[in-house]
Amino acid sequence: MPFNSYFFIFIFLPVTFCGYFVVNKFQKPKMAKLWMICASLYFYSFFQIKNLPLLCLSILTNFGITSLFHSDLGNLSRKWLLRFGLFFNLSLLGFFKYGDFAIGNFNWLFKTNLDFLQLALPLGISFFTLQQIAFLIDTYEGLNNKKSFLDYTFFVTFFPQLISGPIVKYAQLMPSFEKESNRKINLQNVTLGIFLFCIGLVKKVILSNTFSTWASPGFDESLSLDFLAAWKTSLSYTFQLYFDFSGYTDMAIGIGYLFNFKLPQNFNSPLKSKSVIEFWSRWHMTLSQFITTYVFTPIVRSMPKINFQTTMIATVMAMFISGIWHGAGWTFILYGIFHGLALVVNHVWKKRKRKLPPVLSWFMTFNFINITMVFFRAKDLDDALKVIRGMFGFDGFIIPKIGFKSVGFLKDFGFKIGPYLYPVDYLMILFFILSFFLIHQTKNSLLLEKEIKINGKMGVLCGIGFVLSLFGMNKITEFIYFNF
Repeated sequence: MPFNSYFFIFIFLPVTFCGYFVVNKFQKPKMAKLWMICASLYFYSFFQIKNLPLLCLSILTNFGITSLFHSDLGNLSRKWLLRFGLFFNLSLLGFFKYGDFAIGNFNWLFKTNLDFLQLALPLGISFFTLQQIAFLIDTYEGLNNKKSFLDYTFFVTFFPQLISGPIVKYAQLMPSFEKESNRKINLQNVTLGIFLFCIGLVKKVILSNTFSTWASPGFDESLSLDFLAAWKTSLSYTFQLYFDFSGYTDMAIGIGYLFNFKLPQNFNSPLKSKSVIEFWSRWHMTLSQFITTYVFTPIVRSMPKINFQTTMIATVMAMFISGIWHGAGWTFILYGIFHGLALVVNHVWKKRKRKLPPVLSWFMTFNFINITMVFFRAKDLDDALKVIRGMFGFDGFIIPKIGFKSVGFLKDFGFKIGPYLYPVDYLMILFFILSFFLIHQTKNSLLLEKEIKINGKMGVLCGIGFVLSLFGMNKITEFIYFNF
């Protein structure tokens, strides 16, 4: 039941919304929590009901472990309990997400022929696992008080962020529920929520899905790509992922507002970034915070000596883990390593207090992001190298027919002369221009959320975008981060 489906918009969301506030009206906060938990579990089961027991097992085990932290245990027992909790969560994630990847590499390395597990990746396992790991560690550190099972389950399963984030901390979500004023419908929050949801729907259905139709053939169908085709493919996917993830974030935060919950921001115009450091402070912000707090910092603390060199080693290691988190494949590993090394280069450059012109900094950063996104999207290394070869002209160039016979000699160097821009190419160029304009010249959802004043004009624009999106929802497409 993706957010961009008729069933979600016209049945599930209205029923859940009305039921939640009706129950709250009768002063039954526990029943309201239970209603939301049941709705969230139904939302999750709608995709893959066979994985519902796995989610329940994860919740029960983590709740049991965190509850034991509040009992009279010695320091040694608490440490072993924490280790068991981390082992359980990481093993669960590793078994389902990386089992076949590990078997494939083992077979290749030792020339064996072990059977693959062929397990479908449980939806949202990466997100609800990380969220519970953060809660587990914070509880061990004494940052969380003892919670009831109902509150903990509500916190983990709240459906707007269950499958693709944002990765939420308990203190960012549950205090909103405890406020009595938040148990009543807030028209201002409802208006803002609908506004953000409509923005996200337009990004997903009109922009991201359109770019998908141009990116997919280049990655999945073409055996080779010339220079222009490769750049069209790579740019299309970069914008597809950008508007897909941005759209999902807007919709999730918008749904949160409907229920008077303020979910943390997860996306802040990352393609405006003038460095890779800045990019990761704007892209998947809650994941970056998780990696910094629960991966990078412990790695640094484990170093025998903390200095610039060791923190840079920790940076590469943390980004390596971030790459693996995104997917089981060498393409994701390389994606993480490339970004880790780029962060090191940025930090070294920053330490030397050298500055580049802002436009050049943005241009270099954008192209690095665009090139590495090829590894993020490709099915395997061969698929990635196919696009990269084309982007650097190794498989030839095709340039539009310009009417000068003098360029004929270029054919000897891999250039093919002829008509190249078809009608769909003009539409693609228009969408590229529109995307750069939206990214650089308009306020993003983070700013609109703080500054926007909803009026009749804005309502009409939202209505038009909503209606246009409805016409584009005849084919339901999942959000890209559902696969992680």
